[in-house]
Amino acid sequence: MGLVKVKLTVKNPKDERRSLTADFLVDSGALYTILTEDQWKKIGLKPVRTQDFSLADGTIVKRKLGLAFFEYQKVKGAATVVLGNKNDMNVLGATTLENLGFSLDPFARRIYETKLVAASIIPNKS
Repeated sequence: MGLVKVKLTVKNPKDERRSLTADFLVDSGALYTILTEDQWKKIGLKPVRTQDFSLADGTIVKRKLGLAFFEYQKVKGAATVVLGNKNDMNVLGATTLENLGFSLDPFARRIYETKLVAASIIPNKS
């Protein structure tokens, strides 16, 4: 299987004019989307908290988390974003992918719109 990359627009939720469009590696095993340090600073994202993350080799790293608006193929949504360090790379994680209503097809190397199911919605009959 090959790598899947997409072009994604990221916007500052407090000022949507501050935005950028960049390439992201799609990683459905990553919970959050990661944005490189120079990019999140460029659009003025601010940290809301710090989180520990476990890498594949067991190493624990700390990263700041922020909030951002995302857009892919004219679909918009909000999600938590990891405010990456200098050597981190752009990664599109599962939460952002799902918030936008997309899923990864690793065999076709593409993302596609997901058919959303609202199984837990129970109408109020009162």
